[in-house]
Amino acid sequence: MKKIILTVLMLVSFTMKSQNKVAEKYQILPFGSIKPSGWIKEQMQKDIDGFVGNLDQLVPDLINDPIYSSGRLHKNSEVKDLGNLKEGDKEGSDQYKWWNSETQSNWWDGYIRNVILLNDKAGLAKVEKYIQTVLDSQDEDGYIGIYDKELRYNFKSENGELWAKATMYRGLLAYYEYSKDKRVWEAIVKAIDNVMSNYPIGKSSPFSSGTEFNGGVSHGLTFTDVLDKMYQITGDTKYTDYALFLYQDFCKTNQSEKDVQLDNILNPNYKLQSHGVHTYEHLRTLIVAVYASNNPELEKALEIYINRIENTTTLTGGAIGDEWIAERTADDTHTGYEYCSLHELLDSYTVLFQKQGNPGTAEAIENIFYNAAQGSRNPEHSCIAYLKTDNSYEMEGTKNGEVEPDRKQTRYKYSAAHQDVAVCCNPNAGRITPYFIEKAWLKEADNILVNVLLMPNTIETKINNQTVKIETITDYPYQNKFTFKISNPKKVAFKIKIRKPSWAIAVVASEKYSEENEFLIFNRNFSNQDSITLEFKAAILIKEDKKQDKYFTYGALFYAKTIAAIEKKGKYYGPNFVDFLYQPMNEIRYQYIEDHKAVFKNGQLHLNAKNMNTDQLEEIILIPFGKTILRQVSF
Repeated sequence: MKKIILTVLMLVSFTMKSQNKVAEKYQILPFGSIKPSGWIKEQMQKDIDGFVGNLDQLVPDLINDPIYSSGRLHKNSEVKDLGNLKEGDKEGSDQYKWWNSETQSNWWDGYIRNVILLNDKAGLAKVEKYIQTVLDSQDEDGYIGIYDKELRYNFKSENGELWAKATMYRGLLAYYEYSKDKRVWEAIVKAIDNVMSNYPIGKSSPFSSGTEFNGGVSHGLTFTDVLDKMYQITGDTKYTDYALFLYQDFCKTNQSEKDVQLDNILNPNYKLQSHGVHTYEHLRTLIVAVYASNNPELEKALEIYINRIENTTTLTGGAIGDEWIAERTADDTHTGYEYCSLHELLDSYTVLFQKQGNPGTAEAIENIFYNAAQGSRNPEHSCIAYLKTDNSYEMEGTKNGEVEPDRKQTRYKYSAAHQDVAVCCNPNAGRITPYFIEKAWLKEADNILVNVLLMPNTIETKINNQTVKIETITDYPYQNKFTFKISNPKKVAFKIKIRKPSWAIAVVASEKYSEENEFLIFNRNFSNQDSITLEFKAAILIKEDKKQDKYFTYGALFYAKTIAAIEKKGKYYGPNFVDFLYQPMNEIRYQYIEDHKAVFKNGQLHLNAKNMNTDQLEEIILIPFGKTILRQVSF
């Protein structure tokens, strides 16, 4: 009885509309304001020429399924053959009915953003046709979704109503911010109004879906992504009020993915256990609810939830979940992380930083992208690992050779689609870079540009209604030197803030600056064509995990010992698109020694370590973690 009363009190305490919305630290720039350059642009172009740009050719039945139009789901819809293995699948088959909406909409979201940032003319023409198809699918009442009129908004079991909308609308909003197409804007507004009128605040329960597995329903909580973006664009708190309502309803309904429910967060004995992707994407909803409600209890819950997530993240930024977290903490060898989880946690941290402004969060974002995410890409072929571990001793389907009795594990390999499991990670691998770039710069007030994430890029925006452009020339994170070329034709007054990484032992700048809260502040009158040069000095640092294993870092990067491997080919999707597996050519492991004599030269770490097979000391070479396939990163 006490627990029931406590739960009711907790829900009542944040059921009210947002009377005093918490002020957000920074403003987001419209998508497309920041364009990639340098090595990131080159990598994105390879992705568009590779698996990101060709996924619709590799799995055409999934991407071209007219699930949002002529193929909408109805009460007699049957489960489709998605090409995946289903051994040991405990979650049931209903989820497979909506899966194609996630696959195609997340893919389109990433594709839209990539071709916009690359100014890919052929890609943009393809996107325009897709956008028209979406507009043509909208019903008169505004509905854009995957269910017929009999089913929509009327569920008692697993469904993908809100999830299918969230995945599609995120891409539509990115296209609108780029194009300013009024037709797209009006369609989005009408579609969201349709949701809010059919699931009215206080008079409906969008997340009520029975007592069985409801992973699609739980995914639907990310509809708050759409609502948060609508608030960012319009300033209308009706969208954040509705986001708060969705979180409230989620907390009081039965959910199979329940880590973010308030009752569980505030339970000191509760451990994260859900499907990792859900756990990390739901962080965004909690953040939005906190800033919508100005509720101290939710603020405390956010602090607890972030701390729990940190305990499930490897030092390289790998958010574990292979695919469930299962009450474990991060381990360098025995807990894998899913590429979807990497994207979702990175995106959640960008939302957290934008609202909160903690420099440590920005560093965590860079860590995920430059280490765990790059380290899950194949540096030689256009494909990614569905699951990966920090220490990766083999990639032949299983987790470093471990046997899972309840599931035929095939996720530890490189693929352009991973259709035998689920085509979810590859679409998200197309999203992660544009989402990372989008938050490279933020605005503070109207006259302060804040460089949050360090990377080669060009930003173009308005300061006091005047155009300002800044090009960041750098090979970061592989080098730590920067030139900021500033174009300021109207000589408008503004400040530039540049985040100073925590690992920087010294700063060398071309001019004077002040420093505040881990940011370097350049405050002067910038001329028509101006520049700032900057270098962050680094040193070799040794980080220790909970097992006291040692990791070597230099600057933003972790460094690993590569393991020679035999490359094997698996499933054939088409020319240049084949699954790749890797068998180690040796089982040599190295042990850390105190007198390692590590030095950094030519982009590599040279150090002494003990060969555990021979008990002999050897000089070994470590290279950036993100450029490895098989590797030992902890010693």
